[in-house]
Amino acid sequence: MTIFEKIAARQIPAEIVHEEDDLLAFRDVNPQAPVHVLIVPKRCIPRIGEAVASDADILGRLMLAVGTVAAKLGVKDTGFRVAINHGRDAGESVPHLHIHLLAGRPLEWPPG
Repeated sequence: MTIFEKIAARQIPAEIVHEEDDLLAFRDVNPQAPVHVLIVPKRCIPRIGEAVASDADILGRLMLAVGTVAAKLGVKDTGFRVAINHGRDAGESVPHLHIHLLAGRPLEWPPG
């Protein structure tokens, strides 16, 4: 099981900010911005580039959850960034698809 599957199963504690039947959003333990939340499917998809056609529904639901979570956290109107890392060179550290929602400060472009 990945760490995210263990969080979804409540085997590891996390500060959960949003939950649906098939996805979970929780605060990152190593935040890179004042608001840094991970939005993950409860079922493990190893990474975005390995998603298949049958994952289309959950991929859409994850993206829709971004707006819901941003609104809950009060950053929808001020702005936020979403990032999905795929592989070592992108900074992926957990082989379980997750969306980073970052906000709460001006974010530089391009990202580093």
